[in-house]
Amino acid sequence: MRIMGLDVGDKRTGVAVSDPLGWTAQGKTIVEEESSQEKLDYIASLIDKYNVEKVVVGLPKNMNGTIGPRAQKVLSFVDKLKETIDLPVITWDERLSTKAAEKTLIDADLSRKKRKKVIDKMAAVVILQNYLDSL
Repeated sequence: MRIMGLDVGDKRTGVAVSDPLGWTAQGKTIVEEESSQEKLDYIASLIDKYNVEKVVVGLPKNMNGTIGPRAQKVLSFVDKLKETIDLPVITWDERLSTKAAEKTLIDADLSRKKRKKVIDKMAAVVILQNYLDSL
């Protein structure tokens, strides 16, 4: 079963997809659509393209576990995504996923400019891989 992982941001959304066996996450793209509907439509097209059966969306909780304004925006996006696609959509605690992704990219000796271009996709990989590891 292929699973998609999303790191939803205001401007960019990182996308990762698991291998067919659901063991490893691979970064696929960064969605930079103008409107929320364009973003949803593009994600739906990626779901079809990769034969995804479930979507995991990173939920940016506060460090104390509460839901802040950023997480509220993501939950609103999740509601819209559920209306757009007919698949299970779950949220996954993504605290520190961007930090983990950035550390991986720094360890790979990527310049700050190059990191900025791929950080959202890498964060989606971290979110999805953490979910897959929990299964």
